[in-house]
Amino acid sequence: MKKEFYRHLLPHFQQPGQAYFVTWSLKDAVPKKALKRYSRELEMLRLQIKSYGAAGKPGAAVSEPLIKEMSDSEIAPPELKKQYYSLRKKYIKAYDELLACDKNPKINLSKPENLQPVKETLLFWIGIKLEAYAFCIMPNHVHWVFRLFEKDEKGKPVYLQDIMNSVKRYSANQINKVENRKGSVWQSESFDTTIRDEKHLYYAIEYTLNNPVAAGLVKSREDWPGNWCSGFIGSSGLRTAD
Repeated sequence: MKKEFYRHLLPHFQQPGQAYFVTWSLKDAVPKKALKRYSRELEMLRLQIKSYGAAGKPGAAVSEPLIKEMSDSEIAPPELKKQYYSLRKKYIKAYDELLACDKNPKINLSKPENLQPVKETLLFWIGIKLEAYAFCIMPNHVHWVFRLFEKDEKGKPVYLQDIMNSVKRYSANQINKVENRKGSVWQSESFDTTIRDEKHLYYAIEYTLNNPVAAGLVKSREDWPGNWCSGFIGSSGLRTAD
């Protein structure tokens, strides 16, 4: 069973049981106009990809059952998909650089009063709907590496979109209470990357935990209060804590 939603302007099918590396930020962390060019070009590519039908030609008809089983990205030519993901990679790199430039966010997530409810939210679904590997709560954004269960305790499929909606909604309410404010806290869109294999998982966790060091906030990742890991990572790879 799959669930369709739009990720970075491209149709995407979520599969229960999948592992992800997800990043999301505060609403005002990145100026909307800063990535306007990338967004416009991605939208153009998305429209081209969606124009392909089952026959691999623009405008070809696609039956409704097939649409439910196959995304437009799987139908489009490899060259077009490669162009899209190359541009998306540049978009994410620019996004990360802009996050690093935001030194004094209006809401500081690493402040103890905000850090605690965000941590509690990320830990809440462990053992119920997901297996968490690591997360890092930075001053203006969050990195999270985890694997969804195929089904929850009630036998219902577990989808990334539902987890993210829950995490963002609850943490936003708690942060607003701490900050004595109202309104949106998070940007509506999150950047999620599907974990391909154990090597990819290792590097996603490494990137997550080393984020505060790379940003110059601490000299050692163990010193960052917003870091959490289910075990520890040595030279031989990810090892589970006893």
